[in-house]
Amino acid sequence: MNTGTLVTSLVLAVVIVVAIGLLIRAMMRGWRRRAQRQVELIGKLPPLPDTVSQTIIPPMKGLYVGCTLAPHWHDRVVVGDLGYRTKAVLTRFPEGIMVQRSGAHSIWIPAESVTAIRAERGMVGKALTHEGILAIRWRLPSGTEIDTGFRGDDRTKYDRWLEEVA
Repeated sequence: MNTGTLVTSLVLAVVIVVAIGLLIRAMMRGWRRRAQRQVELIGKLPPLPDTVSQTIIPPMKGLYVGCTLAPHWHDRVVVGDLGYRTKAVLTRFPEGIMVQRSGAHSIWIPAESVTAIRAERGMVGKALTHEGILAIRWRLPSGTEIDTGFRGDDRTKYDRWLEEVA
């Protein structure tokens, strides 16, 4: 390799690294700005209850996909740690629904806040070939409706969740 080719290759490598760095910075800035816009919409989440009754639907392991502003399944909620995918356990109680997430805060969805539970093909960048995401639509104390997505490890258990609302 001659000197001209080496210099050109190094300059091109530096330009690519700088472009990638600027792209990552722009993505992070966009994520932070989205969070700032959503703070008022989301407000405070309902607190976890001190005690709950017996389970109506036993715990189901799976993946917490994320929350979106209803009805836009691509408009991810990024306030706090609601925007991060993580392993989770979904449980139904008479008082509401508990989403216990690993590495993140648990989410409590009061029963009176749930407006719909349905199976979806996709949500927040997670698309499946069949209806594999359980979407729980509920109203926050702030009045905003959001969809919480959960992909269960055993999708045959979805029928029980869908029957419970009907």
